[in-house]
Formats: sequence, structure tokens, C-alpha cells
Amino acid sequence: MTLLAIWRRTDEPGHDVVEPKQTDLGWLLNGAAVYLSDAGPARLDYTVQLAEDWMTNSGSVRGFIGSQSVDLTIIRDEIGWTVDGQRQSAVQSMVDLDYGFTPATNLQQIRRMNLKVGDKADFPVAWLVAGASSLVVLPQTYHRVSETEYIYEAPAVPYSATLLIPEAGFAQDYPDGWVFETGSAGRAL
Repeated sequence: MTLLAIWRRTDEPGHDVVEPKQTDLGWLLNGAAVYLSDAGPARLDYTVQLAEDWMTNSGSVRGFIGSQSVDLTIIRDEIGWTVDGQRQSAVQSMVDLDYGFTPATNLQQIRRMNLKVGDKADFPVAWLVAGASSLVVLPQTYHRVSETEYIYEAPAVPYSATLLIPEAGFAQDYPDGWVFETGSAGRAL
């Protein structure tokens, strides 16, 4: 079974759709974000290849933001991260890849950490801001307060909200950013 998800942006016009698929290597997130950015219309097709334990192996982002073309290949190996072959020293110890233009890339953190109600944990990520060509560390904290709610904090952005995340692991409600389109909840992974 797979889960299809489509979100509508609530902060500006746009949508994001993703389909995770189980592969011989683990999981593949395959998605596309289309939205109106400050630079103009944007379309970013993205992938994230995950191991069976939900750790990130690689990713790619292709498309455009306004007049800027985007074509990035991101790889995590035993040494750390590269973007288009360039070592990313600031994020070498990070396990998760998070794209700043989609809520889809919170999935692997939620699935991997498997917090119990009441648990709280720091999960810094290698973060790609839309339009950037390098990764930065984004400190994040998840505090599971119920079966379906997590208090999420990313103080460097700054962002703090209670996310509605059902069993499947995708945020259905990401306040001031994204909301599931009606009927897109799909099935559990």
C-alpha cells in the first residue's frame, strides 16, 4: 500500500503532492511543489531516497523558481553530505534531509524517531532552502503531545506550531504553511 498526499499552501498560492513508494532500497519520496514565490512562479520536482530505517541516502531537486533554474543532486555517504559533488561540511553529522519548500520531508523524521506520547526529542536536519545550492543545519524539536499531535519547533527559522500528524506520518495541518486537501489522507504506509 502507498500513501498519496496533496497539500495546499496557506501562506501563498500553491500545492505540493508526494507519493512514497517502497523499493528494494527502502523508500522513495517522489513529489512536486508548485507555488508562487517572491521570485515568481516556482515548480520543484523532488525525490528523497530513504533506507528501510528511514535514514536519508540521497535526494534531488529539479525545476525553477522564477527565472532561476534548479538542478541539484544530494548524496549522503559514510563521510557526510554532498550537493552536486561539493562536500557540505556544516551538515556532515546530520541524518535527515529536509526540503524547506514541502511538508513531505518531515515524514522520515516522524517515522524514524517513533516518539511515544509525552516524548520530546531534538532532530536537527540537513536543510535545503528553496533556491539555495547548499545545505544548512536546521535545529528542530518534536514533542509528541497526543496520538496525532506534535509540538514542532524550529527556532532558527523561527517557527513553532502544533502539527496534526496521523499514523501515516504526513502532517495534515502545518499551521501558517500547509493543509491537506480534502480526501488526500490516503492509506498508512
